[in-house]
Amino acid sequence: MIIEEKQVSTERIFQGRVVGLRVDQARIGDGSIRGREVVEHPGGVSVVCLTEHNEVLMVRQFRYAPMEILLELPAGKLEPGEDPFEAMRREQKEETGTTAEAYVDLGVLYPTPAYDTEKIYLWACRVTGFGEQKLDDGELLEVERVPLEQLEAMVLENRIHDAKTQIGILKAAALVRAGAL
Repeated sequence: MIIEEKQVSTERIFQGRVVGLRVDQARIGDGSIRGREVVEHPGGVSVVCLTEHNEVLMVRQFRYAPMEILLELPAGKLEPGEDPFEAMRREQKEETGTTAEAYVDLGVLYPTPAYDTEKIYLWACRVTGFGEQKLDDGELLEVERVPLEQLEAMVLENRIHDAKTQIGILKAAALVRAGAL
């Protein structure tokens, strides 16, 4: 059985400031043609910023799509051609005002691969410098320090709904327990 699909044609339906939408026709493994709707997203970055006391710098912000205030890891959108590591450091500084000397790569995740091209790059660090936030125009968020152990429990109790935050917290907690972070 062949499970790979091949794009036969594509039609751009919408191009916005952040996302685009295209409708493709794809040949699937049995030879038939099926429609595929794809949201195109430039990707993003996120970072688990740990203090010396194993507190994580979290951001609380309103997210329009779910119409909720969410507790999340600092994160942001990649600009075209931007290096993900540099984008993460930029977002860390903008949202938390912090810097670090060393980072641990936590990998890449696809938050919704069934229909979205978004890819999120994750890192973790021990914060070494504290400064002022440099929020983007219209960006409103609050920074909170939350113990890593408490965040891990919140993830397991389904009290944190953001996927990148769940994954980042669980990976960072495992690394801290292993003495690798």
